[in-house]
Amino acid sequence: MSSALSLSSHFHIRILPSCPSIPSRLRPAALRLLRSTPTGLSLSLHNSERRSSLRTLTIAASGSSPSPAPKMVKAIRVYELGGPEARSERTPIFIFLIPSFSSSFVLKWEDVEIGEPKEGEIRVRNKAIGVNFIDVYHRKGVYVKETPFTPGMEAVGVVTAVGPGLTDRQVGDVVAYAGNPMGSYSEEQVLPASVVVPVPPSIDHKIAASIMLKGMTAYVLLRRCYKVEAGHTVLIHAAAGGVGSLLCQWANALGATVIGTVSTEEKAAQAAEDGCHHVIVYTKEDFVARVNEVTSGNGVNVVYDSVGKDTFQGSLSCLRSRGFMVSFGQSSGRPDAAPLSDLASKSLFLTRPSLMHYTATRDELLAAAGEVFANVAAGILRGRVNHIYPLSDAARAHADLEARKTSGSIVLIIP
Repeated sequence: MSSALSLSSHFHIRILPSCPSIPSRLRPAALRLLRSTPTGLSLSLHNSERRSSLRTLTIAASGSSPSPAPKMVKAIRVYELGGPEARSERTPIFIFLIPSFSSSFVLKWEDVEIGEPKEGEIRVRNKAIGVNFIDVYHRKGVYVKETPFTPGMEAVGVVTAVGPGLTDRQVGDVVAYAGNPMGSYSEEQVLPASVVVPVPPSIDHKIAASIMLKGMTAYVLLRRCYKVEAGHTVLIHAAAGGVGSLLCQWANALGATVIGTVSTEEKAAQAAEDGCHHVIVYTKEDFVARVNEVTSGNGVNVVYDSVGKDTFQGSLSCLRSRGFMVSFGQSSGRPDAAPLSDLASKSLFLTRPSLMHYTATRDELLAAAGEVFANVAAGILRGRVNHIYPLSDAARAHADLEARKTSGSIVLIIP
């Protein structure tokens, strides 16, 4: 290739007319192509004229001083919002044929460039990545993020590089993080050192990845939003889900009476095993009537509702006077608007918490993670990693999660 390359050399990358602009995802591949020559190259990318009804992207190569090749890793990328189906780009030499964008192809497995950590940063090679419903919200645009982006809010990995000035992190440390910055669906990522916490050596990587974000969420819900104590009665929707499973275990250990809703008999068995005293299969019975029966008409102290639209009004009906409605998800869709007057009949409290607001400082983060890991070590919390997928198969994990085919936690691994 190098013998044929000159200052006037051009390669043409064709893109079908349905693509309105040059996708940024072509740039890493183009860089790798041009930098494969021994002399090094400078690169310019631009649109040129239509040729035979195709829009042509011209890569102009010119001699320059050698530059080090960027470090490339595999990651899941989202260029548009919609359904979870993914496809990998096939990139033959010189010619790239990119199908027109479709909402059917959202989670894409491809090469991305990763830089060196700067001051206050570390680079982490991910070992296990937790899948959470917030990842679905980001992919669908429920929570708006500028595209393109790499999804994922939780991972456990090994530190591979440390930025200047850091003394409390070392290469080889096993660390976990949950929350911002988004981007854990990647083989490696650069993170602020302030957002990671050390993982105790007694805790398996997959367990830690499955429990970090969900466990801290459970901590915030049970100990910060409403402090559950012995004698309280709680209602937990999606009791066999990733967060729901931990809520049942923890609330039971705190001495509360736990009522949970699930969709199947199989999930009911898991919820009961996790400490749920009264399990309601909502596809077979009215959960509001059943809660009223269990509580002898008194209602519950607090409802933890991650379902949203399908359960919101019923959840309010299940509360006792001065009860707390904690809405922390919307897997069935955004709840219909409720007037404040709906709360007045029983002087109810309503909150919509975000984990990030409760772990905003380093001390808060360490306290939350410390509580989770301590409860895991004590056997109070048992991470249920019921589903493991390779990172490249994240689309299938999302599809199964949305179809309610999963229970417990989902973890992506990097073979």
